[in-house]
Amino acid sequence: MSAAQPELNGPLVTLRDPRESDLSPLVSVLSEPEVAIWWVGYDADRVRAEFLEHPETTRIIEVDERTAGAVVVLRGEDREYPTTVMHIFLSTAFRGRRIGEEALALAIGHEFAQGITRITLDPNIKNDGAIRSYERLGFRRIGVLRDYQVRPGGTLDDALFMDLTRSDFPAGPPLPPR
Repeated sequence: MSAAQPELNGPLVTLRDPRESDLSPLVSVLSEPEVAIWWVGYDADRVRAEFLEHPETTRIIEVDERTAGAVVVLRGEDREYPTTVMHIFLSTAFRGRRIGEEALALAIGHEFAQGITRITLDPNIKNDGAIRSYERLGFRRIGVLRDYQVRPGGTLDDALFMDLTRSDFPAGPPLPPR
């Protein structure tokens, strides 16, 4: 399979296309309780179908040659509304080093260079750590998406709609300080 996206490199993070060898590490990451609370119900079949078989939308977060998580990049096709929606998950072993922020900053810079003018995120409203991280990158709170996510047991959770525009950071947000 040829590369769907260029490899992006920061001081600590490489964003690259998924490989078959990422299957087991991604399943492990998505099974960690602090990840699985937000990314519910992932097994090997679902990881393969949603991430490995879609290199055009999945960027593997690699740190020290280890699979640390992924950024999902869903670029809209409407030229009048050039928007990309992003989602991210990261192993708890890599948290606290601003690796997720660096991965998002790299992905955002690439999207802006491709003509995208707005990046949106929709974290669960209870995911305070992710929301703080997104705000450090410059994302703004736009509003609450009510009854947005169906949770285990059928309960509904709200999400926070956030965005970052190219006019905020024309080249993408700066990489986090080290």
